[in-house]
Amino acid sequence: MDIVPGQVVYSKAGRDAGKKFIVMDIVDKMFVMISDGDLRKVEKPKKKKIKHLEITEDIAGQISEKLKNKIRIGNIEVRNALKSLEI
Repeated sequence: MDIVPGQVVYSKAGRDAGKKFIVMDIVDKMFVMISDGDLRKVEKPKKKKIKHLEITEDIAGQISEKLKNKIRIGNIEVRNALKSLEI
């Protein structure tokens, strides 16, 4: 499964295990940059190995579009997107 910017993922490993994040950027075939808008701010996203992530089919549409168009995203937007995708 390919990962795209704006996609929602869960951390499977590390002290952030079980937390929900949004993919902000794809570094290479092994790493992505993730943010939750709270502990991991948009300004300083966490570099995480893809194998340590549980990939979901959910995509934060508005954030995905802004990332594609290189429009600045705020931490509140990331938090709201993650909150709106909760079950």
